[in-house]
Amino acid sequence: MTVTVTKPDGSQESLSDDTLNELNTQLRGQLVTSTDPKAAEEPTETWNAMYQDRAALTARCSGTADVVDAVNFARERGLLVAVRGGGHSVAGLSTVRDGMMIDLSAMRGVQVDPERRLARVQGGALLGDVDRETQAFGLATPLGRVSETGVAGLTLGGGYGHLNGKYGLSCDNVVEAQVVCADGEVRTASAESNPDLYWAIRGGGGNFGVVTSFTFRLHPVGPIVGFAGVFYPLEDLADVERRWRDHVSTAPDEVTSFIVTMTFPAAPEMPEVIHNRPVAIVAGVYSGDAEEGMRVLQPLRELGTPLFDLSQPMPYAAVQAAFDPFFPRNTLRAYWKSQYLDELSDNAIDAIAARAQDRPGPMTLVNTYRLGGAVHAVPPEDTAFAERSSPYMVSFDTMWSDPSQDATAIAWGRAAWDEMTKYGNGSVFLNFTGRTDEPLQAGVDSAFGRNVRRLGRIKAAYDPDNLFQLNNNIIPTG
Repeated sequence: MTVTVTKPDGSQESLSDDTLNELNTQLRGQLVTSTDPKAAEEPTETWNAMYQDRAALTARCSGTADVVDAVNFARERGLLVAVRGGGHSVAGLSTVRDGMMIDLSAMRGVQVDPERRLARVQGGALLGDVDRETQAFGLATPLGRVSETGVAGLTLGGGYGHLNGKYGLSCDNVVEAQVVCADGEVRTASAESNPDLYWAIRGGGGNFGVVTSFTFRLHPVGPIVGFAGVFYPLEDLADVERRWRDHVSTAPDEVTSFIVTMTFPAAPEMPEVIHNRPVAIVAGVYSGDAEEGMRVLQPLRELGTPLFDLSQPMPYAAVQAAFDPFFPRNTLRAYWKSQYLDELSDNAIDAIAARAQDRPGPMTLVNTYRLGGAVHAVPPEDTAFAERSSPYMVSFDTMWSDPSQDATAIAWGRAAWDEMTKYGNGSVFLNFTGRTDEPLQAGVDSAFGRNVRRLGRIKAAYDPDNLFQLNNNIIPTG
């Protein structure tokens, strides 16, 4: 019996039982083929239901040594390789059809050093794993807004979250990483060791190797923080967003705020006035003292006439998980696109409000994020993540459940994004990028700007044959 695995050029490699057994005996984790009954029992399901492609061969790694063996095996045989951390890729980049999957989703360990304020986090960990351990010490690092998101994909792509204003992006808080590169060598990436690799992984995606662990800088946060969560009628969005813009533009860095528009489901624990109601949710988190935070966040509660106000001092871990119900794994089909704005003009707000009231389905979100503070304090060429000046970002998170609606939903997402280019500055956030027929390089130039040339040279140094190509791919250049 043989297993046929796809190569990057579309050709196929037949692997005999003897060949597979050789790798299987090396691994502490499991080696699973697509015909193995274990293949249906994923340790961590993928998030986007559009991408259910099954790998021909999956190495379910238990640690760094397993990753080394899997990388060597794939490189020596020229196989098409995908890497899965938390499996939350919007663009489906944590799946591969008939290729080889290097799966880190069982590697979820988190070790906290409260004295040095550091956390060592394995490459398969989810945000909730990190918050659980760090909050035991009243510490946190900036990590996303949905606790089921994978730490690795989020961080390698930048990493926006509730603490950005005060503490920057997720990638800004990486002080060290352990990386298995395409040659199978394990390298430490830090300011002192392989500084070029360290520069590249902070925003450059999974182009340069498999990160088996990150070491994050921690900050005093929580366990209780000031939280604003105010539900306004969607029809009032234009007025609410104008007032929100005027307030957040002068808010202190401790405040990170955004607006989500959606049709709120009939959740029994929530008041009936918002059941199945299109709403604009104005959210804000204050990263300092909770009581002071509620005072500072008060204007967000007075932008109009609320339908419901959930604002209160709240455990930080609960804030991090508050949006989880809207992003269930392996349930929704998704196509997202984002646009940075140099200013949030009245015309841009009117366009956002019109799109928010003309969404193709109840689970589609139209979001506006306020950026700045510590994110903008980092020069654009100090890390691979180059977008360090835009004060706002708009994202169209098109989500639906019926496969027959794919074409209509994707067309809406593209049209909404195209319209927003009138007000955007041409730069996109790659973690908020859907992919259907777009090439893997789509958006790379605009996202990285001048940094793309340096990234190409570093890619050539660490992955000259582009083994790690199922990502927002950077082409190796001399």
